[in-house]
Amino acid sequence: MRKTWLWTLLGMIGLAGVSYAVFLWLLPPALPAGILYGNGRIEATEVTVSAEVGGRVQESALVEGRTVRKNDLLVRLDETDLNTRLAQTEANAAAAQRAQVQVARQLDTARHHVQTADEELARYRKLRETGYVSAQMLDRVENQQREARGQVETLIAQRSQAAASREAASREVELLRSQVGKAVIRAPAAGTILTKGIEAGELAAPGRTIAVLADLARIELKIYVPESEIGKVKLDDPARVRVDAFPQRSFDGRVARVDARAQFTPKDVHMPDERARLVFGVTLAVDNPEGYLKPGMPADAWVRWKPDAAWPQKLTVPR
Repeated sequence: MRKTWLWTLLGMIGLAGVSYAVFLWLLPPALPAGILYGNGRIEATEVTVSAEVGGRVQESALVEGRTVRKNDLLVRLDETDLNTRLAQTEANAAAAQRAQVQVARQLDTARHHVQTADEELARYRKLRETGYVSAQMLDRVENQQREARGQVETLIAQRSQAAASREAASREVELLRSQVGKAVIRAPAAGTILTKGIEAGELAAPGRTIAVLADLARIELKIYVPESEIGKVKLDDPARVRVDAFPQRSFDGRVARVDARAQFTPKDVHMPDERARLVFGVTLAVDNPEGYLKPGMPADAWVRWKPDAAWPQKLTVPR
């Protein structure tokens, strides 16, 4: 009985020893000197393309994942209503222009009449002084002179109104011409279509999202470094990035920015030293020429802050 109990105890001790040895063997190797680890999510600068005018989508070249160049067609809206309004407004502008010209001609004639009336009134006043004309005749000439001046003032007001109407019509023409141009929506920059916001046949309204683009060739990864280690990180320090989707591949990067202020460790960020509370954000610019890395992907990164440090043969996440 004693031997059985003894062998059982020795067996348990041996099993515990083997388990601990396996545990130690399975532990990831410690980070080499001169290498820092961090993790975060892939980010890209996204550009939201929105409609500036309303209209039904007549043609769409939106395909999620498609790469576009700057000025490539994304969506073409039906321009029928805009063109109809533009034609009517151009006609109104032309009519306002003709009205302004007509009033200007009438004003020239009225001013000539005023000049004649002024000369006639001056002559009659002199004749009145010598008694050659009656007071009634002088009053009639004075009334004619006042009527001529009143006509000039009326035409001046009409000219101002005609000019204002012509200017307003011209502005509306320019606005509608601009809107007709905006019915063709093109890519503002080269990139990849991440989100397709509208389908052919749907009605676009000003401000509605048409597509979301991102340049996946230039992406970023923001990792977090403990406050005690941030002094080691410098701009342009080399980095290597790995994502679960491509576990056998690493992507080259460099330190592009270092936050000026510390913050508490974000909840979705794993820190090798769980005692770390204050961390600094470090933004890595990552090469992604084939576009494999996508915004939102969780990623691990290793930064070499010591120039002569050797990269580990296998990039492993410290626990």
